Amino acid sequence: MTNFPRRFAIVLFLFISISSQSRSTRSSTAPLQGHEESAVARTLGEEKPHAHEVHCSRERSRAARKIIEQYLTPFVEKEKHHIPKKCPLPPENDLYRLQEQSKAREDINLWRCGYCKKTFYEEKNLDKHLDEWHFDTLDTSPGRCLADSCGALHCDLVMNSPRKTKCNPAAAARNKHACESLADRCFPVQDGTSARRLNDLFLRQFCDAHTCKGGRKPFSRGGKIIHLVFRNLQKKRNVLYIVASVLVIFLLFLFYLFLYLYERGMKRGGQGLKRITKSGQKKQS
Repeated sequence: MTNFPRRFAIVLFLFISISSQSRSTRSSTAPLQGHEESAVARTLGEEKPHAHEVHCSRERSRAARKIIEQYLTPFVEKEKHHIPKKCPLPPENDLYRLQEQSKAREDINLWRCGYCKKTFYEEKNLDKHLDEWHFDTLDTSPGRCLADSCGALHCDLVMNSPRKTKCNPAAAARNKHACESLADRCFPVQDGTSARRLNDLFLRQFCDAHTCKGGRKPFSRGGKIIHLVFRNLQKKRNVLYIVASVLVIFLLFLFYLFLYLYERGMKRGGQGLKRITKSGQKKQS
């Protein structure tokens, strides 16, 4: 029992020394851990791209591009008209053209980035990725936003935007003026016959529908599908014309061949009758 206080004092001393050493070790390693965490955070911050702001709606530009390709380009190609550079509608003036062409649709809702080959669920996620990581592929020069022409081109009709129940006469007049100005910029009437025809087509196809009076609908001249149908019908007509011409020529050949053989047979029949009559006359004599 006399050694108990001494043993207790030794154990207590050892416990205090061990706890003080562990406390000092924790205090010495804490700054290092904080430094490592800050370094990781700084590295992640460097990898995240800088957010760029583009004041041009990708969705509305996509709708405008769809309308142009379907309801205008077929007629321009038919006329073989060269659109002037001041017109914002050609594909080369589209801000998002290269990025949209780089997209690859793997499945119904699976899209692949053409630049880094990453896949995304739904197209909107790929659009966000392109905006954040591939901003350098955009040509942000002035006048390259197709969405600016949406008011004239009726983009709301091909987008999932809510329809307006009441027509605004002021907005309709503003859109009609922008549409007519676009027609004059893209198809100046002084550029020739094809430009005048396309100017008139543009006015009927897009501008006349900007009214609150009703009765006039956009895309009245039809689109790419109707144009292809008429072109196919014209090709079929041409084929039918060629077949009919060959058939007529063949029938004419048969007709003249029949006449030739008939006349030849008649001549031979006449000569035979003459010989018979002559031989009969000789016998009678």
